Amino acid sequence: MKLSVKLMDVQIRWLLMLVVPFLWLFIAACGGPELSTLPEDGVIVAFGDSLTRGTGVSPENSYPAVLAGMTGMKVINAGVPGEVTAEGLDRLPGVMDRYRPDLVIICHGGNDILQKQSMADAGANLDAMVRMVLNRNIDVVLVAVPKLSIFGSPPDFYEQVARRHKVPIDMDTLGDLERDRSMKSDPIHLNAAGYRELAGTVYQMLGKYGAIP
Repeated sequence: MKLSVKLMDVQIRWLLMLVVPFLWLFIAACGGPELSTLPEDGVIVAFGDSLTRGTGVSPENSYPAVLAGMTGMKVINAGVPGEVTAEGLDRLPGVMDRYRPDLVIICHGGNDILQKQSMADAGANLDAMVRMVLNRNIDVVLVAVPKLSIFGSPPDFYEQVARRHKVPIDMDTLGDLERDRSMKSDPIHLNAAGYRELAGTVYQMLGKYGAIP
C-alpha cells in the first residue's frame, strides 16, 4: 500500500513538471495587450487622417499636440486629411523610416466610411498597418472611428484587428464625441475641447497598458 502511494506521488510530480510549463505558456498567450515603457526621449507617431491632423482647430489644439503636453514626449502629427486606409498603408513605411518611433497610434478609416468603400478592404488595410508596425518591434495603439449612424458604433474590423494582434484599442471615445455637438467644429471634426478629450483618452490608455508611468 505504501509503495503504491509513493508511486502515485512520483507520477503526480512528473505530471506537474510536464504540465505547468505548458500552462504558463497558455496563460501568457491568453494575456491582454501590453505596451513597453517609453523612454524619456521617446517618440510617438500619431498616424491617421483629418481627425489626427486636427482639422477645425489650430495646430496646437490637435490631439497629438495636446498629447505631447500631457506626456512631455515628442508626438509627431502624421495626419493627412482625406486619406483612405489604402493610401495610409502606402504612406506608413516612409513615416516610420523618417521618425523611427517607439509607439504608433493609428486612428484611420473614417474616410473609407464616408466614401462608402469596402469595409473588408479597410479592415485588411488596417490589419496590414498594424502588422507592419509590430514587425518593426514598435508598439501600436488603435483608436476606432464610428460609422455614420445614430449610435455611432465603429465597424467590427477595428475590434477584430485589435484582438488578432493583442493591441490596445479605444472603441468608444470618438463615437461619444461625434454624438456631442458641443465637442465638434463641424459635422465631422472635433473642436478644441473634443480633441482634448481624445488626447486624454489616449493618455489614459498609455498609462493603463504600461507605456508611461
